[in-house]
Amino acid sequence: MKKGIVIILLALLSLTSCGSDSNEDLQPKEEVVVKDSIPTLKGEFIFLSDAAVFKGNDFVYGVTIDSISKDLAEQVEEYKADQFDMVPVTLKGKIIPNPGTKGWDEFIEIREVLSISVPKEEPADSISN
Repeated sequence: MKKGIVIILLALLSLTSCGSDSNEDLQPKEEVVVKDSIPTLKGEFIFLSDAAVFKGNDFVYGVTIDSISKDLAEQVEEYKADQFDMVPVTLKGKIIPNPGTKGWDEFIEIREVLSISVPKEEPADSISN
């Protein structure tokens, strides 16, 4: 009889310890945060008749000519004093290798225009004596 009681107690203890694990399964899991894989870049943009360039402090990219880059070219026109002015912009874009042999090593496919800024005026050159 004592052996039967011991077996029942061991069975109950083992079931009780297993039951606590199931409560952990009911707890909410941590949320997975996915970072944006498309980089945000600040630089200066210029669009000429057949090419566009995006230049930052430590990079220069050719720009893939598509509807987004053409729209950006129209938007920056009001900020330019002449056709060769570069306008500061903040973009999200995908950097891709140049498929051809001419031009820049890498191009940027603009995915989103985040902001357009007024170009800084260059200080007038002065001669000091």
